[in-house]
Amino acid sequence: MNLTVTIDDETLRRARIRALGQGTSVNAVVRQFLESYAGAEKEQEARSRLVRLARASQATSGKAGRSWSREDLYAERLRRPRRTR
Repeated sequence: MNLTVTIDDETLRRARIRALGQGTSVNAVVRQFLESYAGAEKEQEARSRLVRLARASQATSGKAGRSWSREDLYAERLRRPRRTR
């Protein structure tokens, strides 16, 4: 699909120079922006669904709760000497 946009000459000239410096085109930059802009609503809805699922989750650490700490999980690893590269 084609889209016609009116942009003043100086703005377009600067945009072309910047796009060239980035190894792309103004057309590609505008396309990427519009894809991101149009998809933002989908991303927000996906985040909202994830939050709803997390809040509705019945997952727990058990009746006693978590019995370990982050330090416990990494204790063995922390006692090992660091590898040299």
